[in-house]
Amino acid sequence: MSTETGVGAAPTTLDDGHPGSTLPGTRETTRRNGHPPAAPARPADAPRTTAPAKPAEPTGPAAPEQPGPRANWLVPLLVLVVGMFMSVLDISIVNVAISTMQNDFGATTDQIQWVSTSYSLAEGVIVPASAWLGARLGLSRTYTFAMIGFALFSALCGLAWNVNSMIAFRILQAIPGGIIPVVALSMLYKIVPKKSIGGAMGIYGLGIVFAPAIGPTFGGYLVEYVDWRLIFFINVPVGVLGVIGAVFLLPRFRPEPGRRFDLPGFLAIAVGAFSLLLALSEAPTWGWTSYPTLILLVVGVLSLALFVIVELEVDEPLLDVRVFKTWAFSNSLILIAIVSVGLFGVLFYIPLYLQQFQDMGAFDTGLLLLPQALVMAVIMPLAGQIYDRFGAKWPAAIGLAIVASTTWDMATLTPDTPHGHLELILAVRAAGIGLAMMPIMTGGLSSLPARFTSNGSAFNTVVQRTSSAIGLAAMTALMTLQQAQGLADRTGMANSSTGTSASSAASSAASAASAGSSAGSGSGAMMQQYQAFEQLQSQVFITSLNDLLIVTAILTAIGVPLALTLPGGKPAASDEPRVIEG
Repeated sequence: MSTETGVGAAPTTLDDGHPGSTLPGTRETTRRNGHPPAAPARPADAPRTTAPAKPAEPTGPAAPEQPGPRANWLVPLLVLVVGMFMSVLDISIVNVAISTMQNDFGATTDQIQWVSTSYSLAEGVIVPASAWLGARLGLSRTYTFAMIGFALFSALCGLAWNVNSMIAFRILQAIPGGIIPVVALSMLYKIVPKKSIGGAMGIYGLGIVFAPAIGPTFGGYLVEYVDWRLIFFINVPVGVLGVIGAVFLLPRFRPEPGRRFDLPGFLAIAVGAFSLLLALSEAPTWGWTSYPTLILLVVGVLSLALFVIVELEVDEPLLDVRVFKTWAFSNSLILIAIVSVGLFGVLFYIPLYLQQFQDMGAFDTGLLLLPQALVMAVIMPLAGQIYDRFGAKWPAAIGLAIVASTTWDMATLTPDTPHGHLELILAVRAAGIGLAMMPIMTGGLSSLPARFTSNGSAFNTVVQRTSSAIGLAAMTALMTLQQAQGLADRTGMANSSTGTSASSAASSAASAASAGSSAGSGSGAMMQQYQAFEQLQSQVFITSLNDLLIVTAILTAIGVPLALTLPGGKPAASDEPRVIEG
């Protein structure tokens, strides 16, 4: 059988079951049904050449073929959503059980806080290496191993016998928990056609935004009516189902065995992320101007600067920082940080307000927050469809405007704010978050070349995790300062006529509470003073929370003009030619 080779012809379509798979620069036509295909047109003055009869010898080892976009992407996507939902849900659901764990373990407040802090620190260290792991082991294999590890270490967390064992198991749980989001997002962009990426991201986003919103409801029920250990054991059957789905339903992505691990870059970003997260987590306790906090902040900033230098010099960077040359991607990370700060800050402080100042239980608080989670579940897939038709600019800008306005409206909380009013504001605000989040992420990642998808996914996850931690730490610091100042001002005004200082008023009130058996009018007067002091604390907290909501609203409003610079218009409907990856 003879073959003809056309020089400079279009790339051939490989018969791998995936249309659009091409090997650029090569064209091979074969005789079919006994008739050779028509030769390409040639200029009249071009000399006629005869192709060699034997095939060209390979110049190097064949690169492993990778799966490309497919028509039936929904089922594999749902498998990825299971893992993403499970890993993100575990972050918010654990916060509901912290106080119960503290009582069961007999731990101090400083000790029990490390159940959450240790997870964030370990996750911040492993996420930058996740892209390399996915390439080295293969995306599908890495995802499967991560799901197995997450289910196993979740079971160990449920079996923890004291606070130290819980912290150790949470560190182990964070390793697969940090790998899953990066690998899942990288696979999504490889298996979903570009024309459908918005709808796919809308479904995928249920794990990013819906999971934290539903966590307080689900966790509150388990903690209040069943057993807090179930918040970990529930991951085991879900993880088993996810592993089965990954083995049978996900495409096989072959590894890249020749890729080296960038150890200097990993050490630089690991030290930087660990130092910054530790400083921000402990600063409210240590003090923002204390030596440990300042030293960790300096070490973190210098390590991240060193990471950038290293990544620009090495041949095979751990994470290619050149992705930040694409403004649409860099802009999307800024907007993701803004949305994450607003989302997780409100999710932390609103339940605290409801439980401490409106005397609601954990489950009742979760029920009040449930409508916002349901709204997100409905809006996010619709936001993906809107992105596929109109691009990222308008849904992101409109969504952020809704979040800013509703957050501003919510900054009028009182101890007697009606629950229905709060539910309505939170639901509308959730609609804005759902409308903005996925177009922002999708528009940013879609602006990158295909070879940078894994790097973009890793940076995306790093920004989501660190911005929520940094935002919550900053909000806590602001709340602490506001409460201290407000308490000093109000107690000073209240006691100016009697000459009693704020500290003496507080100490005398505490003494009255501890000496509840004292009789007489003096004891009754001191108890009244204690109750008045408690009411003053409540007023100061709510005033500080309203100030915090105003700051959050202003920050979100700043994101609206940034959103207007995102790519607009209908995204390209066709996929770019796929290069066979090694």
